Amino acid sequence: MAETPVSAPLDIVLAWSTEPGRVRELALQLPPGATVAQALAAAGLQQACADGALHCGIWGRAVALDAPLQRGDRVEVVRDLRVDPKVARRARFDAQGKRAAGLFEHRR
Repeated sequence: MAETPVSAPLDIVLAWSTEPGRVRELALQLPPGATVAQALAAAGLQQACADGALHCGIWGRAVALDAPLQRGDRVEVVRDLRVDPKVARRARFDAQGKRAAGLFEHRR
């Protein structure tokens, strides 16, 4: 595997959700030593994260805006959860009733 030069640009992917159920991805090339904030600025999303309405992570792990990026990183911009996932799952189970209880439906 060939080593990349130190001055090679960073190829990263920026993913964010414009609305529930829809995710957009943007491939970016940034200079070495770039941060999450610079990636957001390149995509025009820096104001949304600065307001605290959105949070950032790299490969699913929360990071600060000044976190440095590495080649191949996936920066994810996420919203706060509106409903606790456990509460939502219980509500779905209550709505579907006992008729389709999953794998153990026929087991007694």
